[in-house]
Amino acid sequence: MPTPSSLLALIGVACGAFALTNAASAQSKPVTIPVLVPLTGFLSLEGTSQRNGADLALREVADDSVRYDVSDTATSPEVAVNALERAMTGDNVVAVVAPMLGTQMLALVPLADEFKVPLVTVSGTAKITELGSPNVYRFFPGDVVVKQAHARYAVEELGIKKPAVVFQTTAYGQSGRVELTRNLQALGSPPVIEEAIDVSVKDMLPVLSKVRAAGADALLLHLHAGSTALVIKQARAAGINLPIIAGSAMHQPQTAALLEPSELAGVCAESGSSPISGGNPKIDDFAKRYRAAFDSEPDAFALGQYDAVRMILAAVNAGARTPDAIRQALANNSHDGLAMRYRSDGKGNMAHDAVIICYDGAGRTPNIVKRYENVTGAR
Repeated sequence: MPTPSSLLALIGVACGAFALTNAASAQSKPVTIPVLVPLTGFLSLEGTSQRNGADLALREVADDSVRYDVSDTATSPEVAVNALERAMTGDNVVAVVAPMLGTQMLALVPLADEFKVPLVTVSGTAKITELGSPNVYRFFPGDVVVKQAHARYAVEELGIKKPAVVFQTTAYGQSGRVELTRNLQALGSPPVIEEAIDVSVKDMLPVLSKVRAAGADALLLHLHAGSTALVIKQARAAGINLPIIAGSAMHQPQTAALLEPSELAGVCAESGSSPISGGNPKIDDFAKRYRAAFDSEPDAFALGQYDAVRMILAAVNAGARTPDAIRQALANNSHDGLAMRYRSDGKGNMAHDAVIICYDGAGRTPNIVKRYENVTGAR
């Protein structure tokens, strides 16, 4: 008959074996990374790029250790909230690719905190990382970074003295306008006029007439893709040939495709990167794989989201199999991505570099004319 001490020993062995079995099971169990992006509505161009970047990174996983599906969040905060709630019913969700639309991200942050799941995004809206959440990680340079580059290039490189700022009425547009105006004022070239445009507006001539009347010497845009193309096209048609320095929507090949090369003459834009501009073998290889997968040209949103997912996958490969482990990896590790080196500033801002791209009027492929590295000194 077993003695009490031998029974305790047997129980200990059994418990140890059970714990090892559970640990092994957790390590072998596939993780899920839902992809929630705006594929319809006014942000469909940007959202499709975001989806493609995440999809390319996830489809490169060589085994079945990672699962994912894609949900369209359109442009409604309610749709995004519903999509996240559905996604969290999935098995072993460790992180979520979250939509780039600022209003949707602002609605999702409290829910992510409730679920205790990290969100990775390429949203530029400054406020999403100012809410004190440990679950937001931005892999595109936010407005604090790119609007400094935007303003500095206009004033320091082009000598702009009287800029006109035209921005979208969305959370993204309002966030960018605040940072852009703040930087212009600090550089001694405050805007002579600031005008807001709703995403539904198609006739830009009333705003352009105000810009002309204000005596502006440049147009600084912070608009989504469709509005950006309309302002540029109608400005050129109206004979307004001022330099135009646009927001990151302009760097997208799909935005440039809406304009004639001659209309792009004198147009520049801020961005986190420009993979179609070439010059880096690894980015060139990414662009080649992207074209083969999607029959379209990659942009900075796609590359930023690709890098974000690759950082998550690196953590998974290193043994992170829970939301908390992924969160710790994102918060404390650095990642050498294709676009730049990523590291959290303590708030979840991972991207700290920006570029300025310009079009020469002869084609739709821009050149990178200026780089601004570690703009805020946070890396």
